[in-house]
This record gives sequence, structure tokens and C-alpha cells, in this order.
Amino acid sequence: MTHTVTPWEVKGDIDYGKLMKEFGLQAFPQLPKAFNEMVLFRRGLVFAQRDFERIIAAMKAKKPFVVMTGLMPSGKFHFGHKMVADQLVFYQKLGAKIYLTVADVEAYNSRNPNLKELHETAVKEYLANYVALGLDLKRCDFYFQSKRSTDGRKASAYYSLAAMLSRHVTFNEFKAIYGEVSPGKMVSALLQAADMLHPQLPEFEGACPVIVPVGADQDPHLRLARDLSQRYKECSFIQLSSTYHQFLPGLKGGKMSSSDPTSYIALTDSPEEAAMKIKKYAFSGGQPTIEEHRMKGGNPDIDVAYQMLRYGLEPDDAKLKKVFNDYKSGKLLTGELKQILIEKITLFLKEHQQKREVALKHVAKFIN
Repeated sequence: MTHTVTPWEVKGDIDYGKLMKEFGLQAFPQLPKAFNEMVLFRRGLVFAQRDFERIIAAMKAKKPFVVMTGLMPSGKFHFGHKMVADQLVFYQKLGAKIYLTVADVEAYNSRNPNLKELHETAVKEYLANYVALGLDLKRCDFYFQSKRSTDGRKASAYYSLAAMLSRHVTFNEFKAIYGEVSPGKMVSALLQAADMLHPQLPEFEGACPVIVPVGADQDPHLRLARDLSQRYKECSFIQLSSTYHQFLPGLKGGKMSSSDPTSYIALTDSPEEAAMKIKKYAFSGGQPTIEEHRMKGGNPDIDVAYQMLRYGLEPDDAKLKKVFNDYKSGKLLTGELKQILIEKITLFLKEHQQKREVALKHVAKFIN
């Protein structure tokens, strides 16, 4: 079984155990009880970590810690993106300060040279969904890479850090991580490292643990930032912590792609659109005929409808187990499994989209 997992490509059947060995990731230590209430941790969907003990220690001692993440303002906000948002909301409830950046410099250099469009997408499509999912903007530092802060002291500290980090990385390292390297990609990578490290600068929070939750494909960026943090001597950075979540499969199998609307369900899709996509595109683990399915049963591990329930749309573990067993035994048919998902997703979308309408009013101030 082979797989490819890089920041630009995810393909093949991913063996997460093998991935942990390849990337040098660790299993989780004993977690505080609160983590059992979070479906992604409870079901092992957040599956690996680096230096997570620092975050546990900060939580137990009720000391400050930061959760830092970024968003790429391209395409629709879909259920794959929701995994990070759910983690931010969870950590925020545990007392974390959230740093959320819009990677508009990277998007400008690699995808869309229209900053106004990028900013509108980031706020109306992404931030509005984050807020509707429960993110409290009062305890969140939301910013654009291209415009860090109206406070000159803070903005200067952030951009100075990105510039000075360039001394501590070689062109060959960049090439090894990013392949073909353009000036734009190098600027983006250094800003990305500054995003992860700058919460610890005295102009921001000062020395404190910082955790970056990512999909496993983003680990090369973490490795670069972790290396730079130890080479840069102007500030004594506490080493970055990170967690890694599994990929919610796209509707047709493989990874969700923002450029292919038939591979995902967006949180702005109507319940009717979502139902149509599930019926038409959701990859099935069922057998070719009803008779064969009744006899042999289905495979929930590759069935996208089951996986979407597992990733949080069915929060009750006992109910999820029953669905798993009934489908595997052949008692539950593919169409019936899809219908369970449709009912769950319809309820979720109706409620979420009402919250989103309210959230849009709160986030409008971020559009310049």
C-alpha cells in the first residue's frame, strides 16, 4: 500500500501508522478528561502530536497558551475545513487564545492576484462559518498576512521576525520542502513561520506554549518553523507543539478538493444540494446488488456516508456503532445509510445557516 502526503498532494490509501513513523510523530499521552468530550479526539481522528505535553501542562496549571492556525481564502468552506474550526472552538472553551491568520500573501502569490476578492472570501466564506460554529472573536486575534495590525509596534515585530528568519534557512532547505522555489513562495514560507512563532514575541503574548493543529500534509511547514525557532537567538521561543488530524475523505473518495464542488459538501450548500450530492457522488462501501449486500455486508471503512457520520455528524458513539455493525452485516443498505446522513446533514445545515446569517453581521467589519 503506497501513499503520497505532501502540502500539495494527498493520494493513495493512507496508512496513518506508517505516516507517524515517516514524519516522526508521536501517539497522544494520557489526555485530560475534557478531551473525551471532543469527538475528533475521542474517535482518534486527531491521531498524532508533537510536544503536546506542554499544552496539557499549561491547561492543568491554568496558564496561558495559544492555538495558532491559518486559512487559505480559496473556494468554499466545506466539511474538511470544519475539522480545524471545531478544534479551535474546543480549545477556546478550555481557555486558549486563538491566533487566526488569512494566508492572503500566499494566495496572492500562488492563486489569485486580487487582494480585495481574497479578503472578501476570507471574511464572508471562512470567518463567518468559524463564528457560526462557535468561535468567539473577542478571544481571537484575526488578521491578514498582508496587514498584520494597525498597531505599528506589533506589525513591525511580526514583519521583522519574518525578515530575520530568512538568515536561518538555506535555499536548499526551501527547495527540499517546496520543490521549485520562487521569491513569492519564499516570502510566503517565511511569513508562515512568523505566523506560528510571533505569538511568543514580547509585543504579543510573550513566552508561552503554542499549538498548531494541522492535517498531516502540512507537517513540512511545521518542521521548518520548529527548526527556525531554535536557530533564531533574538528570542527564546518555546518549541512549537502540533497535532495532526486524519483527512475526511472527499465524496468520491480521496481528499476533498476546493476546486471540485462534487468532491465536498460546503456549509453554504442548501440541504437539497447536499442531499443530491450524497445520493449522486458519495462513494459507497456497499455491494453491487441488494442480494449480495444482504449476504456479504458493506465496508463502512471506505463508505463516505459512514465516514461523515464518524467525523462528527453522529456524535453518539453507541448509535454510530450500531450503524457500523448493521452496515457491515448487510442489515443496513447503502441507500438507507445515505438517508441517515442526509437527515443528519439537513438538520445541521438548517441550524448552521441561521447562525451564519447572524455571524455575517459580526464579521463585516473585517472587510476593508
